[in-house]
Amino acid sequence: MKKTGFIGIGVIAIIVIIAMLLISGYNGMVSKQETVDSALSNLDVMLQRRADLIPNLVNTVKGYTSHETEIIDKITEARSKLVNANGVEEMSEANNELSSSLNALMVVVENYPDLKSSENFIQLSDELAGTENRIAVARKDYNDAVKTFNTSIKRFPNNILAGIFGFDEAVYFEADEKAQEVPSVNFE
Repeated sequence: MKKTGFIGIGVIAIIVIIAMLLISGYNGMVSKQETVDSALSNLDVMLQRRADLIPNLVNTVKGYTSHETEIIDKITEARSKLVNANGVEEMSEANNELSSSLNALMVVVENYPDLKSSENFIQLSDELAGTENRIAVARKDYNDAVKTFNTSIKRFPNNILAGIFGFDEAVYFEADEKAQEVPSVNFE
């Protein structure tokens, strides 16, 4: 009787330990998934802030540059894509397109000294630059959370639990391939 009792207690102890490990692994993955979702939400807020600033910037530029419609149309289209993006991949592509269009706008602005010295334009440019910095930090935070989550669901035994409970890899917020190119500077 004593031997059977010890075996029963041992089996129950093993079952409890396994259950605790499973619960701990599952809860850890849920926490990391929530961190990814929160970081994505913060990134989305920063991208929306930039999208909200752009119409004011575009209208300021329009007042000075009546014939620069092509770049303004590109910015408006890219902004619309960003605002209507579904998912990280679409958001990333739209963000890259918008960044490229804004860079082209800044090149155009160089040709208009009155615009560059406009107090409204300077203020909007400063706000946009600050927002760009916030976006960079939010992207890093999001990608760090994705890395932690993806690493967690790939490790044993979490990979088994992730498969059972349907935890899929999160998608990184990728930079545009053009961002890898070194800009040419010519002082001639």
